[in-house]
This record gives sequence, C-alpha cells and structure tokens, in this order.
Amino acid sequence: MNIAELTVPEKILLAAQQLEDHGQSPFSAESLIVASWQKFPKTFGLKGYADQYPDSNKVLSCIMGERGLTRRGWLAKMGQKLYSLTREGKQVVVRLQTGGEPPGQQASVRITRDQEKYLLGLFNSSAVQKFEEGLKDELTFADASRFWGTEDLRGDALGARLDRLRSTLSDVERTIGTGNAELSNGRSISKEDLSLLLAVHEYLEDRFSRHLTLLRTRPVRN
Repeated sequence: MNIAELTVPEKILLAAQQLEDHGQSPFSAESLIVASWQKFPKTFGLKGYADQYPDSNKVLSCIMGERGLTRRGWLAKMGQKLYSLTREGKQVVVRLQTGGEPPGQQASVRITRDQEKYLLGLFNSSAVQKFEEGLKDELTFADASRFWGTEDLRGDALGARLDRLRSTLSDVERTIGTGNAELSNGRSISKEDLSLLLAVHEYLEDRFSRHLTLLRTRPVRN
C-alpha cells in the first residue's frame, strides 16, 4: 500500500478500520477525527499546528456532503454523530491493504433507471435519515408520507403505492443477490441497504397504522 497514492477519503476509511479493530464500533465523529489525524498528521493536522491539533473540518467534510463517505456507502450513520464501516467500506479497506480486489467479491450489477431513482428517493428521505440517526420518536406522519410518496393518495391508490415499495425492494434484491448494485452517483447498494429501507417501511407502517387505515377507507374525492 503506497500511502502517497491514497486519497483523503481512503485515509479516513483506514482510520475508521483502525478504530473498529480496537473494538470501537460504532465510533463517534470525534474519534474518527482524532484517529485520522494521528494516523496521517500531515493530511489532517491544523494548518501551522499539524503536530499538535487536528483539523476537524477536513474530516467532517469528507464524511458528509454529496460525495461524502456516507453517500458513497462506505460509512453508515448509526446515531447522532455515530458511524460504522459498511460492508462496502470494509471491501475498500481490503483492496487498499492488499493492492487488489477483495477475495470473493462479486462484480456489481446494474438496476434499471426507474429503480435507481426510486431507491435514491427513499435513501434521501427525512424518514430514513431520522431512523439512522436514532431519532425514531421524532418521525411524523408527514415524514412517512414523503417516504412512501403517498401525500395525496387515498383508498386503493394508497395501498398500491405501499405495495410498490415492497415489490421494488424484492425485485432489486433478486437482481443483486449477494452482490452490489452500482448506482450512477457512485454509491453501491447491498442487500443490507435494502434491509434498512424495509425496516424503515415496516416501522412506519406499524407506527402509523391508524392513519393508514383511515386513509385506505376514506373515499376518493372526484
């Protein structure tokens, strides 16, 4: 492994692996900041004080954002400022450490454009974000409706939209099997990611079952 050839995100990923190797999983953003700085002080040190203090913004900007480690699917948000390595992230670490592809890794498959657009909408929803951050108590029916895309639906149309979520997740799961689906934005979707979406769906369905029952039985206005 040539340290000089590593990108900044890859260095952070190696620091995250080091934390997990020492039993810290999930780990805090602060722990990752310090670990990244200790492992690569020249990269993550505060300008003018690189040997004394870390530059937290360098690490945080690589964790969050549109091209951050969480968006890439390398880190999973487990709670408020808590993270863990995903399977994809661990595979990248193995590749970096061995200089090749992880043993037994399956090639990524492609899903349809409609499936990708649908999944990205689910992953970017407020419901999934709150669920991953451990803020289940703050979830509202408005969050659920946006997650399902059912804001203005009633009766059979509502039921059909909910059924679509399960059928889409099942179709994608059959397509990727035990591998991954590579999305156009660089994110990789695994079976574990689909399980997260299903868990959010089932939690919302159970929590807001009375709301859904009322909407299913409410007549559609002409």
